[in-house]
Amino acid sequence: MGIATMMLVIGCSRDTQLQNNEVIRRSPSQANVLQIWWDKGYYPQEDEALAKVVSNWEQKTNHQVKLSFYTNDELSQKTQRAIQAGDPPDILMNDGGDRTIGALAWQGKLADVSGVIEPVEDLIDRTMLSSVYLYNNVAKKQSYYAIPIHVSIPHIFYWRDLLQQIDKKERDIPQDWDGFWQFWQQAQQPIQTQQQQDIYGIGLPLSVAATDTYEIFEQILEAYNVEIVDLEGNLQVDNSEVRQGIINCLDWYTKFYLQGFVPPDAVDWLNPDNNRSLLNYQVVMTPNNSLSIPAALGKDSQEYQDKLVTAGYPKKPSGEQMKYIALVRQAIILKEAPHQKLAQEFLSYLIQPEIIGNYLKAAGGRFFPVNEKSWTDPFWTDPADPHISTAARPFLNGQTRLSHTALNPAYSLILKEGIWGQALNSIVTDKVSAEQAADRAIAQIEKIFTEWKY
Repeated sequence: MGIATMMLVIGCSRDTQLQNNEVIRRSPSQANVLQIWWDKGYYPQEDEALAKVVSNWEQKTNHQVKLSFYTNDELSQKTQRAIQAGDPPDILMNDGGDRTIGALAWQGKLADVSGVIEPVEDLIDRTMLSSVYLYNNVAKKQSYYAIPIHVSIPHIFYWRDLLQQIDKKERDIPQDWDGFWQFWQQAQQPIQTQQQQDIYGIGLPLSVAATDTYEIFEQILEAYNVEIVDLEGNLQVDNSEVRQGIINCLDWYTKFYLQGFVPPDAVDWLNPDNNRSLLNYQVVMTPNNSLSIPAALGKDSQEYQDKLVTAGYPKKPSGEQMKYIALVRQAIILKEAPHQKLAQEFLSYLIQPEIIGNYLKAAGGRFFPVNEKSWTDPFWTDPADPHISTAARPFLNGQTRLSHTALNPAYSLILKEGIWGQALNSIVTDKVSAEQAADRAIAQIEKIFTEWKY
């Protein structure tokens, strides 16, 4: 318990120290330098892995690069200012970019990168490829406007050692929907008795600010087969079955908090807080949309190897196998970027299966490759790593689907405006009914789609 807490504190402090660092390979005149702005990793090895790729490319091509890492919020703000000033970077990779890239493509603000994608098109998973084949309403055409770099899906994380204290094992966890969640409710009280402290059964975020709230709730909508948009991106919330599905999902999600199975401060959690709560043994289990939780422990630790468990979601309430929402992270070249040709050359190098595969492995395996050739690397399926090999199964079994943001760029505003977080929060803090919260959310979503300006 102490080791997990200590490692989390160390990871957070090191991350803060690196927050504004820029990795500068050479210092020539800015006019000849390829500018790359990249989302800062959760852990130092992620940034170091990309810096190594950049260094290798510089040596191979004799080109010069300035690689800068920024936190998600910093990157978004800095990019907006750079676009307004007419001085954008050549390559941009933002962890939250998958929610805005569709809109940028529609508005004609992205460079066409078909020349980068097409040579490796047959190697990229069809689901991942679809996420970057976007419509440009200015050019009136559909094409590739982003480069898929890596992907993550939702997982469940829990402490094996806490279950052992109440004589429970993995095989005791039901795989039907209701039985699965009831298991964690029933585990809370005996674990609290053993630990003599407040440990909550389930770590579900309910805040407006946390992206995790949106992502986990979207997965719950998928579990209940609630389709907010159809495959053509058309809004479906005027359908009575969809409305009732939203009501049911809001009611289901909030009941755990209202019944005391979720920490009271979950209404205020930011993105790292469900990670922290699990790593500090404040919750028994939590969903999360990457392998950042095991990555915080270090692969050689006992916590990583023996105590923490990475698992999939149970079967859907209907009894069907779960479909996992694939969160594809993409790199883009803005249309006004000064070094378009050089940027495409670097990205062509980066997405070669061997290069991107080695980069993702060196980064710790928190995210997964999008090209199918990389899946033949035993790194992703070796059972000696209990977390990566488990997390890889839905990819290998074809159990993923795209986020709805890929079907209609207006959908990204559901996240940006925190619609699901607002609805969940209003139920648990303002005591409105799930029906009232759903109707308010539906009205907000309809307004977004009506007023969406391309």
